[in-house]
Amino acid sequence: MSFVDNLLIGMETAFSWYNLFYCFVGVFMGTLLGVIPGIGVLAAISMLFPMTFHLEPTAALIMLAGIWYGTSYGGSTASILLNVPGTPSSAVTCLDGYPMAQQGRGGVALLMTTVASFFGGSFGIILLMSLASTISHYALSFSSAEYFALMLLGLVAASNISGGSLLKGLIMVAFGILFGTVGSDIYTGTRRFDFGVLDLADGINLVALAMGLFGVAEVIASIGKVDGGQVDRNSLRLAAMKPTRDDLRRSWLPMLRGSSIGSFFGTLPGTGPSIAAFLAYATERRIAREPERFGKGAIEGIVAPEAANNAADQTAFIPTMALGIPGSATMALMLGALMIHGIAPGPQLMTEQPSLFWGLVVSFWIGNVLLVILNVPLIGLWVRLLMVPYHLLFPAVLMFVCIGTYSVNHSAFDVLVVTLFGAFGYAMRVLGFPAAPLLLGFVLGPMMEEHFRRAMLLSRGDFMTFVERPISATVLAFTVLVLLLGLRPLLRVFRKAA
Repeated sequence: MSFVDNLLIGMETAFSWYNLFYCFVGVFMGTLLGVIPGIGVLAAISMLFPMTFHLEPTAALIMLAGIWYGTSYGGSTASILLNVPGTPSSAVTCLDGYPMAQQGRGGVALLMTTVASFFGGSFGIILLMSLASTISHYALSFSSAEYFALMLLGLVAASNISGGSLLKGLIMVAFGILFGTVGSDIYTGTRRFDFGVLDLADGINLVALAMGLFGVAEVIASIGKVDGGQVDRNSLRLAAMKPTRDDLRRSWLPMLRGSSIGSFFGTLPGTGPSIAAFLAYATERRIAREPERFGKGAIEGIVAPEAANNAADQTAFIPTMALGIPGSATMALMLGALMIHGIAPGPQLMTEQPSLFWGLVVSFWIGNVLLVILNVPLIGLWVRLLMVPYHLLFPAVLMFVCIGTYSVNHSAFDVLVVTLFGAFGYAMRVLGFPAAPLLLGFVLGPMMEEHFRRAMLLSRGDFMTFVERPISATVLAFTVLVLLLGLRPLLRVFRKAA
């Protein structure tokens, strides 16, 4: 089918009342949880993940995607008004957003972040629509060797970038793969690593693991560190939100550069919106004629990172939907939602499930428009939410985590798993171990094992099959390069010690 035909199918799917409703639910809940400091996108998606099991696959993905990019909008509100980032990707917005709020220009800052977010999101959607079909076309020639190599690259890249320390990241990936192998063998059906516990015969529940690592651990880590503040409400009136001509003149080029940077880094495994936002900010500061303005309320320091993180949010779907390989922990949850509904992600998704893929893409436009409509009039509501003491919020969050986990399989054992992984996740945070590589290893581990064993069967046990195929060999070479780049800081430490 032609591009126009696919787009019409997507519009028909996305504009159905059923999918429109869950798109609204997703972006509203994403903004709501993004505003609350300390929650973050992974915790937000983990807490609302069980709701999607009772929905149709398209509506489930539309809702999860709405939460994903909705938290980016909501996270900037707490950053600007309280100097407390609601999400990691909005942390850089604090640098110039909070000084603007102190100058009585909080309304202008919030409006411009909304405009920049919409611009960056739209830029990323256009790239997604343009590139996904091409990537899927070439990916149809991939065999198990290529898929194994790509997944290995994704895990190494994620462990190299996300936590700062390559060694700690690789340890977490190994833990994730280990947890992913619990349950029944994919080929023989033999139970393994379950220690005789019948509840582990089907493996560890993805929802329980994600909620524990990100939901419970985030809440525990935020207790005593997050508190409501006082906000100048006069600066948030509609009349006070109008930007000056100088603001608009200074904003459009940074938005364009930020969108380009975000779109590029969104497609790379292990990077995501946080790194894109910081690089966009650093780029603007480096090329600015007056770099001394940054950190004191420069409008460029707000619009560039906001455009970058929202563009990255959209283009992150390119490797996930076109190749079936998530580039981040959040995309791994999206992949998990597809697999739970019995849909095989990968290059054939666009041809076998065109209404799902193109309906999801068109819903991004709808969701971004809804976010613009929602954010400006509801700023007063978000301000009131920020005033609620955190010691009243976190028990409610924990209650919803337990209810959501129990509702998946009606199993009290899953609630126990959430508790154990919550404690494990908090211990990891204290020791400086990143949680995202563990989740990626958990989701990709069984898939890597399947493709590795299939490649071995097809090659009759010959390991050279991974280097004899050009694409697989190239990807493995990139993996080794990423690994060596990550080992450089470690080698410097050894040199200094020597």
